[in-house]
Amino acid sequence: MHKNMKKISFILAAFTVLATVASCDKELAVKNVNNQTTYDFGNTDADLQEAVIACYNRIRLEGTFARVGYMHDVMRGDEAWNPQNAWYIPADHLNSPGTVDVTDQWIWRDCYHVVNRCNFVLKKIHPEENNMTQNRARMRGEALFLRALAYYELATYYQTVPKFDDYAQYGSLETIYSENVSQDEILDLVESDLKEAMELLPKRDLGGEWAKGRATCGAAAGYYARTLMFRHKYAEALTVLKAILNTADGGSEEYGHYELVADYGANFREGADENNAESLFEVQFMDYGTGGVDEEWTPVNISSNATQGHALEANMGPGTFGGWGDVAMSNWLYNLYKAEKCTDGRLDPRLYWTAMTYEPEYNQYTGNPTAAYPGGDPRKNEVYQITITDATKGMLRTNNDNGGIPVAKWTNARTGLYNSVVTGLHCGINIRLMRYSDVLLRAAECENEISGPTQQAIDWINTVRERVALAPLSLATFAGNADKLFEQIANVERPKEFGLENGRGIDLIRWGFFYNPERLQQIAAHSRYFFDDKYDENVMKPITTANLDAKGSGTALECTDDSYTSYFREGHEYFPIFQGTLNNNPKLHGNSANTSTPNTPTWTIHPVTALN
Repeated sequence: MHKNMKKISFILAAFTVLATVASCDKELAVKNVNNQTTYDFGNTDADLQEAVIACYNRIRLEGTFARVGYMHDVMRGDEAWNPQNAWYIPADHLNSPGTVDVTDQWIWRDCYHVVNRCNFVLKKIHPEENNMTQNRARMRGEALFLRALAYYELATYYQTVPKFDDYAQYGSLETIYSENVSQDEILDLVESDLKEAMELLPKRDLGGEWAKGRATCGAAAGYYARTLMFRHKYAEALTVLKAILNTADGGSEEYGHYELVADYGANFREGADENNAESLFEVQFMDYGTGGVDEEWTPVNISSNATQGHALEANMGPGTFGGWGDVAMSNWLYNLYKAEKCTDGRLDPRLYWTAMTYEPEYNQYTGNPTAAYPGGDPRKNEVYQITITDATKGMLRTNNDNGGIPVAKWTNARTGLYNSVVTGLHCGINIRLMRYSDVLLRAAECENEISGPTQQAIDWINTVRERVALAPLSLATFAGNADKLFEQIANVERPKEFGLENGRGIDLIRWGFFYNPERLQQIAAHSRYFFDDKYDENVMKPITTANLDAKGSGTALECTDDSYTSYFREGHEYFPIFQGTLNNNPKLHGNSANTSTPNTPTWTIHPVTALN
């Protein structure tokens, strides 16, 4: 009996093992769709579309274009100064020691998030895999454009960075810890990516999502021309720019139809004005009040209920209306706007949309004969719907303690949507990264570099000026003087059209202004600021608007300081690589900012030239 029971127990145990094994096999055959990996995700068009959208999502981070990634280039330019936030002082002064994570790490971190996601898509959609349908070709084009955009930012912010162009590099510590390569090698990749994207992507004229924010062949062509110009390849850049231009401007529209919108202010409002005919590419943010509540500041704060907005308004909005008051307009830029009146005697309307100032002339503008002024009494639309009274005319300040001329761009100061700044990632105005006016002015610059002043170059500039009712320039004014026309483009036309937009710092590098003593002195004069620390809210006092003299001049108009004379250290036109990143990767080496080593230009820098 005992032996039989033992035999039965053995048989039951064997059956149990077999059943368990069979059960395990059955479990292993079930795929957990909630626990996908990069090995089993991305093999269908639906998966790939999700992956491409994830790439777009990363250009909306704080370190890309939702805050510091955009603002740091604004701050290193001569159009702005920092009246408050310690975060932006190293960017404004261009002297970071390499240990400031906001300046030296966040842009790097978030741009590489874009690169890494794009590399995944490019691994899955590869010409050699023989799976290139039209739909997949377009998705590949989007990933190429976004990777190029991220590397353009990395190269122009950090000079020398690691190159990851193959998803397989993330497979081992040996390859993921890569050394930095030259700026030229990175820009070679940018050019290559953009050239292929120009062939794969459709025109915005196709309509649908291609006209509502997706990367197009026009966006790729525009950034391709920007990259070529950064490398002083003017003839190649001009060929591309001409292919973008409206046929009325002597172009071919090869990459789609673009034109200047009649209202300059339409480029800085949300809603129906977004993705307009002037926009080559813009970062998409959801309109005010339509996003979630969770603020996705960093790549790890991923939420399905994210706010879907940016924080540029919080940065630029003055303390009076609840903003952080981090960025003020330079007095030079303010005076530049006021120096030239429109043909009907009005102020340049770009001042209205760039600076949050009250101008007595605004009371006289009751119609809309000049582009970009709102109809009716502008005072009803003035600064977050709060009417500026006689007691406060001219007293609006960026920072309540230090003063400064407030910035209107990328805020709702002129839209009347609400009456105070909602700080954080809440502003819904799409950030326009490249506009058709940039194509026109770049074409004029290239033409001037190749052939000197020509009527064609003047015509392209005048197209931009006519939109805001400024008198046309005459070729005779420049009398064959390429240096003088360059001065007009670099220090009049571009700052007035793109004042306080991302790109001025990159321009100063490509023009060589950091490498020439006279040019460095010039931008130092542009960036002079004045701490108005004797503010009394009960006493009417105008915003300081005069051109300021140098610090230590002993004059009544002596400035408090400027960004370049007292602080700028050679090599710091680029931002240093974060020291913690260098410590973690022994293959990395510092750039010119880490070592404070001057960069020597290989091109001729235009001398400072008088315009009158």
